Amino acid sequence: MSEIINNREQQSLSNTERQEILKKIIKDLHNGKSVDEVKAQFEDAVGSITVQEISQLEQALMEEEGIPVSEVQRLCSVHASIFKGSIEEIHRSDKAEDQPGHPIHTFKLENKEVDMLVNFKLQLHFERFQKEDSEDNVFKLVDDLNLLLDIDKHYSRKENLLFPYLEKYGIYGPTQVMWGIDDHIRDAIKDVKQKLMNYNGEKQFVIDILTFVIREVSEMIFKEENILFPMALSTLTEDEWIKIAHESDEIGFCLTSPAGEWKPERKAIQGEAISDGFIKMETGILSLKQLELMLNHLPVDITFIDKDDVVRYFSHGKERIFARTKAVIGRTVQNCHPPRSVHTVEELLADFKAGRKEDEDFWIKFNDKYIYIRYFAVRDEQGEYIGTLEFTQNISPIQAIEGEKRILSE
Repeated sequence: MSEIINNREQQSLSNTERQEILKKIIKDLHNGKSVDEVKAQFEDAVGSITVQEISQLEQALMEEEGIPVSEVQRLCSVHASIFKGSIEEIHRSDKAEDQPGHPIHTFKLENKEVDMLVNFKLQLHFERFQKEDSEDNVFKLVDDLNLLLDIDKHYSRKENLLFPYLEKYGIYGPTQVMWGIDDHIRDAIKDVKQKLMNYNGEKQFVIDILTFVIREVSEMIFKEENILFPMALSTLTEDEWIKIAHESDEIGFCLTSPAGEWKPERKAIQGEAISDGFIKMETGILSLKQLELMLNHLPVDITFIDKDDVVRYFSHGKERIFARTKAVIGRTVQNCHPPRSVHTVEELLADFKAGRKEDEDFWIKFNDKYIYIRYFAVRDEQGEYIGTLEFTQNISPIQAIEGEKRILSE
């Protein structure tokens, strides 16, 4: 225990010393030193700073050092240039979900708006209603609940766009439980709004339902951001997030809109497409149309990944086993798989590139199908690796074959 206490004292002392250094830097600016002089001092002594530390620093300058508010404001733009790089380094995120327009980014924006509405505006009017159920206080609650009804769009996108992908990976429990709670919240909002619109003094009923609404909406925000969203981010592929983003407009958004259009970085595909004419190969000549139809009629799904792990082509048969969209073209194959399986993909590609393997097979049960997945290293005449070819086939009908068949089907 004493060791813990000593550690805490040391941490407190370290923070105090840090604040003193920061205050000295700003005071030096106040006394006329140049930005370049104090910036070097800052980088040597401190290195990085949080927004909270800047806030504490400015407060200390006003309260302890007696620097007027106006002077601190004037210095703000100057010391911002000193601290800017370190702050941006702390807060910069390369995560897709932190980029405007990503479905999770939008979900979280909505949660902030819902939280403000429920725990500030609605809570304030609710407390006033508890003290006095006047017509004005009733009207304000109805107005708040009209806004809160917009939460249906948030829940609907979650249930109809996000949940199906999770369930595709066998994740059912959390989705079913959350959907049930969402429905209870929806019903409660509608019920209490209706009761308030025809209010006849049933104050306790309103209090009970609003207490439930505020509590459950707040808890759902916590569950989404600490359970559902992290689980979804570790499961879904980038291509699946793109589809969710594209389809979200059809349902709509809650209290706000996406902060931008999410455009994941893609590798450009070089070379011109052949539109008309023929492709001459070593063993024949085909038109582009013939080649495309031939590949799409094969009883297997084909995907080709180039030497840089970029998806260049996939066949488009009538019954694809695993969904593909054109958005996958130009993306690295790692971003086409759930995060938990990326290491397997990378290990296989590394073996192909190093020449340790020429092929690899997998077979899995998928719904009512038995799927045979084959990977082949594609090499040129000199043995140089130029990519990987994936074959996927439902072999259930083949496994069911018995005896012989020598005549045409009727």
